[in-house]
Amino acid sequence: MNANEAKDRIAKLTEQVNYHNHLYYQESRTEISDFEFDQLLNELIEMEEKFPQFKAPDSPSQRVGGTVTKEFATVKHEYPMLSLGNTYSQQELQEFDQRVAKGLGHNDYEYFCELKFDGVAISLVYENGYLIRAVTRGDGTKGDDITNNAKTIRTLPLSVKKDGIPTKFEVRGEVFMPREVFVAINKERVENGEEPLANPRNTASGTLKMQDSSIVASRKLDCFTYSLMGEGTGFSRHGDAIAALEKWGFNVSDTYKKCNDIEEVFKYIDEWEEKRKSLPLDTDGIVIKVNRFDQQEELGFTAKSPRWAIAYKYKSESAVTNLNNITYQVGRTGAITPVAELQPVLLAGTTVKRASLHNANEIKRLDLHVGDTVMVEKGGEIIPKITGVDKSGRKADAEPVSFIDKCPACETELIRADGEAVHYCPNNQSCPPQILGRLEHFISRNAMNIESLGPETLKGLINHNLVSQPADLYKLSFDQLNGLKFEIENPQTGEVKTRSLKEKSAQNILDSIEKSKEIPFPNVLFALGIRYVGRTVAEKLAMHFKNVEALARANFETLVEVPEIGDRIAESITQYFSEENNLNIIEELKTHGVQLAMREEDLPAAGGGALDGFSFVISGVFEQYERDELKAIIKKNGGKVVSAISGNVDYLVAGDKMGPAKLEKAKKLGVKIIDESTFTSML
Repeated sequence: MNANEAKDRIAKLTEQVNYHNHLYYQESRTEISDFEFDQLLNELIEMEEKFPQFKAPDSPSQRVGGTVTKEFATVKHEYPMLSLGNTYSQQELQEFDQRVAKGLGHNDYEYFCELKFDGVAISLVYENGYLIRAVTRGDGTKGDDITNNAKTIRTLPLSVKKDGIPTKFEVRGEVFMPREVFVAINKERVENGEEPLANPRNTASGTLKMQDSSIVASRKLDCFTYSLMGEGTGFSRHGDAIAALEKWGFNVSDTYKKCNDIEEVFKYIDEWEEKRKSLPLDTDGIVIKVNRFDQQEELGFTAKSPRWAIAYKYKSESAVTNLNNITYQVGRTGAITPVAELQPVLLAGTTVKRASLHNANEIKRLDLHVGDTVMVEKGGEIIPKITGVDKSGRKADAEPVSFIDKCPACETELIRADGEAVHYCPNNQSCPPQILGRLEHFISRNAMNIESLGPETLKGLINHNLVSQPADLYKLSFDQLNGLKFEIENPQTGEVKTRSLKEKSAQNILDSIEKSKEIPFPNVLFALGIRYVGRTVAEKLAMHFKNVEALARANFETLVEVPEIGDRIAESITQYFSEENNLNIIEELKTHGVQLAMREEDLPAAGGGALDGFSFVISGVFEQYERDELKAIIKKNGGKVVSAISGNVDYLVAGDKMGPAKLEKAKKLGVKIIDESTFTSML
C-alpha cells in the first residue's frame, strides 16, 4: 500500500470508528457487531503505526490519554465567560422578568430553562470540524489550555462532520464527575488511608488540571454542553442552537425546557426541585435565559453578567441540631477521624445522628464547642456535614473542642506529618482497631477473599489471642476453631449474644484460608495494606517489579520511575519495607505458600492479547469459571475488569443469578451482554 492509499484508508477508518463510537456513547445503540467494530479499530491502530503522518486529529486512540503536560498555557477567551447573577427568591425572578420586559419595551419574549450543573465550565473551540482547543473558565477573560485532558472525555466529539457547520465555532459546557464514580474513588481512598475528596465538583476541577492525561481518562469525567457561539452559526434562538448541538453529536442534558413566560419558569423550577436528586450528578439550581439571540443582544450586559440570563439557586436542605459530643475513629492505617455526635434530626428524608469532621483543621475552622447549635447539610446530598455554628446561644463557660493528642484505643501519642491534615496513631503493631482493620482488609473480597471468615469471627480470633497479623491466619487449626465462642451485637438494639463455631463452619474457614494461597500477587500486595497502595497501584507495582523481593529492594528513585507512582506512594512503600516486623510477616506468608510473585499465567500476553483494549464487567455464577479466574483470564489476555456498568464498558459477562438491575442498566446503555461460552470463543 502506497502513502496515498494509506492516507485515504486511515481517514475512512477514523470516520467509521468515530461514527460507531458516537452511536455507542451518545445514543446507546449499535449498528455493527462488536467483532466488526474491533476489526475496524485494530486496522486503524495498525495503519496509524505504519503511517503516523496520517493520524487524524479525531483518532479514537486519543481517548485513552497518555500526554504529559508540565504546564498549562494561558489562553484568552474570544468570548468572555461571564458569571451569572444568582437569586434564591422567586420574587427576585419576578423582578428579573420585569427588567427584561422594560429593557425590550414589550412582553413578546420567551425563556429557555436548563438545570445548573455543579461542575467545571469549559470552552471548546472547533475549526474545520475538529476540536483544536479546550480552555477552563479561569478569570472569565482567560483560562488554562487543557485540550489533551478534555480529549479523554468520551462524550466530547473530537470532530464534527455535519453539513452546514460553521468553519469555526465555540461550544460551552460543564465538565462533571458522575456521583457513582466519585463514591468509588472515595471508597478506595478511605481503604488506602487517604482523606476522602470533598465533593465531585472539586474533584472534577482537580482532575482536569492533572499533568498525565491517562490518569484523567481513568477518572471517567463527563460533560454536558449548553451553549453554541461563533460568527455565522445561523441560529436565531438559543433553543435552536441547542437542538443543533444534539444533532451534531454533543452531549446535551435532556432536562431543558422552553417556557413562554415567568409562570412556566416557576413550574419548571418546582418540577425539578425533587427530580434533580435522581440525576447522576449534583445540581444546584436553574439557569433562565431569554431565548432569542437578537433580544439577548438588545438587553446586553452589565460589567459582570448578562442582563438576559439569571441563575435561580435551590436552597440546600439543611437542619439545625445540637452537637452532643466528638468521638474519634481509628482506621486500619492509624488515621484518626473525628466524628460529630448529633442530636438526631431529620434531613432529606433520613435521620442524621453523626457527621464527619475530617480532621483537626475542620474543627478549628468551625470553632466548635460541645453543646453548640450547629447547621447540618448533606454535602452533594450524600454525606452529612456541619456547615456552620449558631454562636448566639453558646454558654459562656462552653469549652472549645480540642483535638485529642493520644489514640482513643491504645493511648499512644498521636503524630501529624508536616504538610498533612490527618493525625495518626503510630502504634501499628498493637493498637486494637488497627489490628482488626488490617485483618478485615486482608481477608476482604478484593484482597485475599477469605469468604468464610466474617468480622465477628475475626474479632473472636483476636480476642482469644489466636491472630494479631495476617500470617497468623495460616497457622490456625481445626481444634482452635471448632467450638470457638465469639460475641455478636445487634446494631439496632445493642443486644449482645454469644455464638460458637460449628464443625462445618470451622472447616469452611480453613478451606477458604487454604484457597487464598492461590490468590495472585497483585491482590496479595493490595491485601498487605500499605498506605496509599490501592488495587490499581498494587497491580501496577506487581506488574513492574514481578515479585515482592524486587519491590522491597526498590529505593525511592526507582519507585517514582514507575508510571503513576508519586512521591507520597514511594515514601510509604519504602517506609513499609524498612520495618522489620513487616518483613517478618512477608517471610511467614511466603513460608505458608502465599503468592508473592507474578506467575507466568498471570502476566499479560506479549504484544497484547485477544481481549486487548476491551473492558468487562463480570456478574453472576458460572459453570466453567470462578469469578476471580475469569478476571485473571481477562487481564492475561489484555482486557480490563471494572466493577460497575457504564457507557464505557464493552462487555457484560453474565452468569446465572446475576442482579436484574445490572442487566437492565447494561441493556439501557447498549453494553454487549455475553455468556461464558461466547466469552470462551473470544479467546
